[in-house]
Amino acid sequence: MNQEFDKYKLYKASVQSTENDVVFLRDTYRQLKGKKAESLAEDFCGTFSMCCDWVKLGDNHNAVGIDLDAEPIAYGKENYLSKLTPEQQAKIKIMEADVTKPGLPTADIIVATNFSYYLFKKRNELLAYFKSVHDRMGDDSMFLMDCFGGEQCYSPNEEETEHEGYRYFWDQDTYEPVTNEAQFYIHFQLDGEAKRERVFKYDWRVWTMPELIEILQDAGFSKTHVYWEQNDSDGEGNGEFKRVERANEDCESWIAYLVSEK
Repeated sequence: MNQEFDKYKLYKASVQSTENDVVFLRDTYRQLKGKKAESLAEDFCGTFSMCCDWVKLGDNHNAVGIDLDAEPIAYGKENYLSKLTPEQQAKIKIMEADVTKPGLPTADIIVATNFSYYLFKKRNELLAYFKSVHDRMGDDSMFLMDCFGGEQCYSPNEEETEHEGYRYFWDQDTYEPVTNEAQFYIHFQLDGEAKRERVFKYDWRVWTMPELIEILQDAGFSKTHVYWEQNDSDGEGNGEFKRVERANEDCESWIAYLVSEK
């Protein structure tokens, strides 16, 4: 019998590791601020699995997830929120809202992950978002976002990864060098089934790290730290991130975190 196709479950298994991400957030905040973080705001939260894993870390942890799309929010409520204890559920607030609008909750840590902010293609749009985050932050808040790059990101290509029971495909379909705009897709193929094309679609601008750091500075952030993903023995990313001043390596494809302080 073929397994049921669940795009959000496959997405989480393929590209997310929120149970590890929240530990990195907790430890990085403590290193930068010298104290414990309690509150997390997950912008572009989707199924808000990071919020759920955050409240599992401690009794004093609370989280808010913000997203415009009702479908992944509904999925998260049914599949992730429902698995928490009543006490943990009470510590999570989900808002179907625009992350650029004023009046959103503040938090010790605000995150924008999965490259979600790449949907802002114009500098003034991204600057407005960063300014809105800066306005929400307290004096001891930090803002984390991920970014990617490398020569592989500047030409169409498709990367296939085999998992137990299925295959995951990351497809960069187009790249426009004048604007840095690119079209990405995620495909899945369950064992014994045909490939399901374009399950997720992303129409993005590929922002460079210097651009991002300069726009963050223009938005009012006083410091931005770079956390670079380390490599395993095969030269592949191992999911561990180290704070660096320079990468000192030439990668076909890389992932990093930018952590900004007010």
